Amino acid sequence: MSANVSINEKEQLATTTTVEQTYQAKDGADVLVQALHDQGVEIIFGYPGGAVLPIYDAMYKNPIRHILTRHEQGAIHAAEGYARVSGNTGVVIATSGPGATNLVTGIADAMIDSIPLVVFTGQVATSVIGTDAFQEADIMGITTPITKHNYQVQDVNDIPRIVKEAFHIASTGRKGPVVVDFPKDVSQMLFDVENPPEAPDEIYLPGYQPTYKPNYLQIQKAIQAISLAKNPVILAGAGVLFADAREELTAFAEKYRIPVTNTLLGLGSIHGEHELFLGMAGMHGTATANTAITKADLLLNIGARFDDRLTGNLATFAPNATIVHIDIDPAEIGKNVPTDIPIVADAKEALKAILKKDFEGPDTTEWLAYLRNHANEYPLWYCKNADDQEILPQEALRLVHKITEGDAIVTTDVGQHQMWTAQYYHLNNDHAWVTSGGLGTMGFGFPAAIGAQFAKPDKKVISIVGDAGFQMTAQELSILQEFNLPVKIVILNNSCLGMVRQWQETFYEERYSSSLMPIQPDFVKLADAYSIKGYRINTIDEAETIFREALLSDEPVLIDCRVKQLECVYPMVAPGKGLHEMIGVKKN
Repeated sequence: MSANVSINEKEQLATTTTVEQTYQAKDGADVLVQALHDQGVEIIFGYPGGAVLPIYDAMYKNPIRHILTRHEQGAIHAAEGYARVSGNTGVVIATSGPGATNLVTGIADAMIDSIPLVVFTGQVATSVIGTDAFQEADIMGITTPITKHNYQVQDVNDIPRIVKEAFHIASTGRKGPVVVDFPKDVSQMLFDVENPPEAPDEIYLPGYQPTYKPNYLQIQKAIQAISLAKNPVILAGAGVLFADAREELTAFAEKYRIPVTNTLLGLGSIHGEHELFLGMAGMHGTATANTAITKADLLLNIGARFDDRLTGNLATFAPNATIVHIDIDPAEIGKNVPTDIPIVADAKEALKAILKKDFEGPDTTEWLAYLRNHANEYPLWYCKNADDQEILPQEALRLVHKITEGDAIVTTDVGQHQMWTAQYYHLNNDHAWVTSGGLGTMGFGFPAAIGAQFAKPDKKVISIVGDAGFQMTAQELSILQEFNLPVKIVILNNSCLGMVRQWQETFYEERYSSSLMPIQPDFVKLADAYSIKGYRINTIDEAETIFREALLSDEPVLIDCRVKQLECVYPMVAPGKGLHEMIGVKKN
């Protein structure tokens, strides 16, 4: 205890000194930390090491809140969760070599899911770059394909400009990660105190000028197509959320009575129980959402990139539809699905432009009646014997939704539990769904919940994870212990790699090669080791009582919920099949 008090006293002294005295930058590390203050950075997730010690020393002298995760992968996933929920750019710092390479998975994850991050990596001194020096790695070469842009700082005077540009690039246009590689000698480089480094007032980057406002003529074409449609469908992706366009999307759908479906990452862009919402589309989407896309004569894609898990077989995707694609990234338009009316724009600006026009919309009365009947006939389903005490994962998630009333921030890992959560946890709010979509990163969900909780300390944050993925970043329980961070961890424990096992059952004649995990830790004891309250749920009769006590508490908790091992996620579109060829669809 005395050691902790001593550390806290030192931090308080450093903070007090900063308040009482004018902070005087002396070297490159000081300039970097001041530049982060200038960008309004409030929190950094990271892990120190030799190449970044000057930067950490500068943060000690000019404090910014720093969260020491227990692994660099935990740091970057926490920054992703923070960015997704707060709308701010997440900031990460790690040392050279293995520190930097441990961030690569998170950088790739952020790139494909358009998460704004600025990642600072330490580097060996410029004099030994290229000599295979201790803990040297070519992080510039490694990350070039998985970043919006990257920099290696060579001159102390460039630091304010580079930092300002990095935050601008990360947070504008199609958002994404930017890496700033920082050689150790540059962080120790002195400068002329009479002419300190400063960022330019304006940023001008030739070749990087994102388009936000839509083209007037293309909007007119979209309006005409909407007016003529009989079976229109809106496909809303994460671009709607990044643009803060939920209000405009809902107003547009309600005004013209057009049904809405979401991509996995677009969940939350319309209320999960809105009468016009058809559920998620794609590989594990609802039968009604996929049927609507297949039968649509107009598909309005707003902020989604037509990835393979959404479209299935491209040859049969929306075969009768005129395709309108609104996206801020022109590279995505026409990349996978031929587009009839391309609109390069921010989703909010495009929807506002359409809503400004007073035009006669389509008569969707019959179309909506057909889709309502279809949803009643082909709902999501699972089989349960009345006297069976075994917990089905779908039941567990329905209980979580019932207890939280759909109002929690939910993060997930990747696999079966991710798809069940997308199906059964209907979100009330936007910026409340944090999951790894394009890269499908196991180990993502729990640290992302930590970042989300730091972003929204007054909100309930629930991390729904599988037993396998949770073990990849379980060491971040230390953060919950250290900060008494009230994240609720729900482990849907089926003692296997659930989605791998399902695919082996479906496509590999039940040859469960390395997918079953009969040996598992005692997760409740693991929680106890970190001084966190742990619960175990074995039967459905005890489930609601335990869930209610755990989820409504004000402290961090871990719930080990033992669920049926051989349960599968349905419906499902098999690889190579079209959305109209779903398996596991059951008539009511």
